[in-house]
Amino acid sequence: MPSAVVAITGASGARYGVKLVEQLSLAGWEIDLVISKAGKINLKLECGIGPSELGEVEGVSIHNNANLAARPASGSALYDAYVICPASGTTIGKIGAGISDNLSTRSALVAIKERRKLIIVPRETPTPTPHLEAMAKMS
Repeated sequence: MPSAVVAITGASGARYGVKLVEQLSLAGWEIDLVISKAGKINLKLECGIGPSELGEVEGVSIHNNANLAARPASGSALYDAYVICPASGTTIGKIGAGISDNLSTRSALVAIKERRKLIIVPRETPTPTPHLEAMAKMS
């Protein structure tokens, strides 16, 4: 069964993250879901749901964004994809700078380090030059 880490951060567009989780679940994927504090706020404001509703989706396990000992933080945990959807500018900047101060950024840096598939869905437009530079560092 394929598996993915999905992180929902504080950028607008939480609905994209929700749809991604739902579609991956329907396709039979196992999902380790990480939601930032601001991501939880946007889930409520934009979608009218909280993390517990996403935790009820088949195949979804929710991890605390502060838990750097969780499975997605380890390079020995094999995932088919790592996705940050939506990705806030702050999260993009941290990843580009190599800062792994939460599970969202740590799992992305693991993907980069291990040369695994990392998909970033930036939401802030127009995109500021520092964010573009941070994304270029991830490639």
